[in-house]
Amino acid sequence: MAFSLRRLASNIVSKQRPVLLCLARSSSAGGKPVDHHKGKVVSDVSMPDALGHAVGVERFELLAKLAGNEDPFEMNVKKRGKGTSGEPNLVPSLFDMRLVGCICEEESLVIHWMHLYKGEPKRCQCGYWFKLSEMKPIEY
Repeated sequence: MAFSLRRLASNIVSKQRPVLLCLARSSSAGGKPVDHHKGKVVSDVSMPDALGHAVGVERFELLAKLAGNEDPFEMNVKKRGKGTSGEPNLVPSLFDMRLVGCICEEESLVIHWMHLYKGEPKRCQCGYWFKLSEMKPIEY
Protein backbone atom coordinates (compact mmCIF):
# COMPACT_ATOMS: atom_id res chain seq x y z
CA MET A 1 0.00 0.00 0.00
CA ALA A 2 2.79 2.43 0.91
CA PHE A 3 4.59 1.55 -2.32
CA SER A 4 1.43 2.33 -4.35
CA LEU A 5 1.00 5.70 -2.67
CA ARG A 6 4.65 6.58 -3.21
CA ARG A 7 4.44 5.58 -6.90
CA LEU A 8 1.22 7.59 -7.33
CA ALA A 9 2.79 10.64 -5.69
CA SER A 10 5.90 10.38 -7.83
CA ASN A 11 3.76 10.09 -10.98
CA ILE A 12 1.81 13.20 -10.04
CA VAL A 13 4.97 15.19 -9.34
CA SER A 14 6.72 13.97 -12.51
CA LYS A 15 3.66 14.73 -14.66
CA GLN A 16 3.29 18.27 -13.30
CA ARG A 17 6.85 19.22 -14.18
CA PRO A 18 6.44 18.95 -17.97
CA VAL A 19 3.16 20.84 -17.77
CA LEU A 20 4.84 23.67 -15.90
CA LEU A 21 7.68 23.75 -18.43
CA CYS A 22 5.18 23.90 -21.31
CA LEU A 23 3.34 26.78 -19.66
CA ALA A 24 6.57 28.66 -19.15
CA ARG A 25 7.65 28.09 -22.75
CA SER A 26 4.37 29.20 -24.25
CA SER A 27 4.17 32.33 -22.13
CA SER A 28 7.66 33.55 -23.04
CA ALA A 29 7.09 33.75 -26.80
CA GLY A 30 7.23 37.57 -26.95
CA GLY A 31 6.18 39.64 -29.96
CA LYS A 32 3.06 41.68 -30.42
CA PRO A 33 -0.21 40.10 -29.28
CA VAL A 34 -2.54 38.74 -31.95
CA ASP A 35 -6.32 39.14 -31.74
CA HIS A 36 -7.49 35.67 -32.73
CA HIS A 37 -11.15 36.65 -32.59
CA LYS A 38 -10.95 39.63 -34.95
CA GLY A 39 -13.74 39.34 -37.52
CA LYS A 40 -15.51 36.47 -35.80
CA VAL A 41 -18.62 38.46 -35.04
CA VAL A 42 -22.08 36.95 -34.89
CA SER A 43 -24.39 38.40 -37.54
CA ASP A 44 -28.19 38.83 -37.49
CA VAL A 45 -28.82 35.15 -38.20
CA SER A 46 -26.78 34.16 -35.14
CA MET A 47 -23.94 32.66 -37.17
CA PRO A 48 -20.53 34.13 -38.02
CA ASP A 49 -20.13 35.63 -41.48
CA ALA A 50 -17.60 34.39 -44.07
CA LEU A 51 -14.81 36.26 -42.31
CA GLY A 52 -15.57 34.37 -39.12
CA HIS A 53 -15.08 31.03 -40.87
CA ALA A 54 -12.07 31.95 -43.00
CA VAL A 55 -8.54 30.93 -42.00
CA GLY A 56 -5.06 31.35 -43.47
CA VAL A 57 -4.61 33.04 -46.82
CA GLU A 58 -8.35 33.36 -47.43
CA ARG A 59 -8.72 35.28 -44.15
CA PHE A 60 -5.81 37.57 -45.05
CA GLU A 61 -7.45 38.32 -48.41
CA LEU A 62 -10.82 39.12 -46.82
CA LEU A 63 -9.23 41.39 -44.18
CA ALA A 64 -7.24 43.20 -46.89
CA LYS A 65 -10.37 43.78 -48.96
CA LEU A 66 -12.17 45.17 -45.90
CA ALA A 67 -9.23 47.53 -45.39
CA GLY A 68 -9.59 48.78 -48.98
CA ASN A 69 -6.84 46.80 -50.73
CA GLU A 70 -8.55 45.08 -53.68
CA ASP A 71 -5.31 43.41 -54.88
CA PRO A 72 -3.44 42.16 -51.79
CA PHE A 73 -1.28 39.68 -53.74
CA GLU A 74 -0.42 42.06 -56.63
CA MET A 75 -1.99 39.72 -59.21
CA ASN A 76 -3.98 42.20 -61.32
CA VAL A 77 -2.86 43.10 -64.85
CA LYS A 78 -0.75 46.27 -64.89
CA LYS A 79 -0.02 48.63 -67.77
CA ARG A 80 3.60 48.90 -68.84
CA GLY A 81 5.50 52.11 -68.29
CA LYS A 82 8.52 53.34 -70.23
CA GLY A 83 10.33 50.06 -69.79
CA THR A 84 13.78 51.30 -70.73
CA SER A 85 16.97 49.82 -69.30
CA GLY A 86 17.43 52.95 -67.17
CA GLU A 87 13.81 53.05 -66.04
CA PRO A 88 12.41 49.48 -66.07
CA ASN A 89 8.86 48.46 -65.19
CA LEU A 90 8.86 47.61 -61.47
CA VAL A 91 7.20 44.35 -60.44
CA PRO A 92 6.50 43.99 -56.68
CA SER A 93 7.49 40.70 -55.05
CA LEU A 94 7.93 39.25 -51.56
CA PHE A 95 10.47 36.72 -52.80
CA ASP A 96 13.74 36.66 -54.72
CA MET A 97 12.02 35.44 -57.90
CA ARG A 98 8.69 36.00 -59.64
CA LEU A 99 7.08 34.73 -62.83
CA VAL A 100 5.94 37.60 -65.06
CA GLY A 101 3.88 37.52 -68.24
CA CYS A 102 4.21 40.17 -70.92
CA ILE A 103 1.64 40.67 -73.68
CA CYS A 104 4.03 42.08 -76.24
CA GLU A 105 1.43 43.31 -78.74
CA GLU A 106 -1.98 44.67 -77.82
CA GLU A 107 -3.90 42.23 -80.05
CA SER A 108 -1.67 39.24 -79.29
CA LEU A 109 -3.18 36.00 -78.03
CA VAL A 110 0.17 34.78 -76.69
CA ILE A 111 1.74 35.73 -73.34
CA HIS A 112 5.52 35.68 -73.08
CA TRP A 113 6.46 34.31 -69.64
CA MET A 114 9.79 35.00 -67.96
CA HIS A 115 11.37 34.61 -64.53
CA LEU A 116 12.55 37.80 -62.85
CA TYR A 117 15.24 37.56 -60.21
CA LYS A 118 16.00 40.10 -57.49
CA GLY A 119 18.58 42.69 -58.55
CA GLU A 120 18.65 41.60 -62.21
CA PRO A 121 16.58 43.62 -64.70
CA LYS A 122 15.37 41.50 -67.62
CA ARG A 123 14.39 42.43 -71.16
CA CYS A 124 11.33 40.91 -72.82
CA GLN A 125 11.32 39.85 -76.48
CA CYS A 126 9.40 43.01 -77.35
CA GLY A 127 12.11 45.27 -75.86
CA TYR A 128 10.50 46.30 -72.54
CA TRP A 129 12.60 45.96 -69.37
CA PHE A 130 11.30 44.59 -66.05
CA LYS A 131 12.80 44.57 -62.56
CA LEU A 132 11.68 43.20 -59.18
CA SER A 133 10.95 45.68 -56.41
CA GLU A 134 10.47 45.13 -52.68
CA MET A 135 6.94 44.59 -51.43
CA LYS A 136 5.81 45.02 -47.84
CA PRO A 137 5.57 41.69 -46.00
CA ILE A 138 2.10 40.32 -45.41
CA GLU A 139 0.78 40.96 -41.90
CA TYR A 140 -1.93 38.74 -40.54
